[in-house]
Amino acid sequence: MKYFLITCFCLISQLAFSQSQMEVITAVEKLRVAMLAEDHVTLRTLTSKDLSYGHSSGQIETQEEFLKVFETKSQDYQVWDVSDLWVAFHGENLAMVRYNVHGEIANQTNVNKLDLGLLMVWIKEDGSWKLLARQAFRKPVS
Repeated sequence: MKYFLITCFCLISQLAFSQSQMEVITAVEKLRVAMLAEDHVTLRTLTSKDLSYGHSSGQIETQEEFLKVFETKSQDYQVWDVSDLWVAFHGENLAMVRYNVHGEIANQTNVNKLDLGLLMVWIKEDGSWKLLARQAFRKPVS
């Protein structure tokens, strides 16, 4: 009986972890799609009011500054391909996400091609996952 209960607990824990992991991965994908579509309304729902959005250049934006890029269409995210996605949880309401991205972002004069690493911190607020912090970094040349 003891082993049965332990096995049930482990299975339930694994199912809950898998569900949370899929919820975070889904939120990451919704963010990617909304950035490509310049959908600032969806981006607002996916980001925390306390957002700290760091670029590889060192520039850091608040939620409002991040959203303004998409509202004004000052940059056009044309390509945002994700690879090597990794998710880890710290408790039930905090997730760290790492991935590599190949991106192409156009502005008025040219298209910038990027190959970056990203670290994101997602927090569960009011029952949904929201981006709390994001930092991009240039990957070392091998």
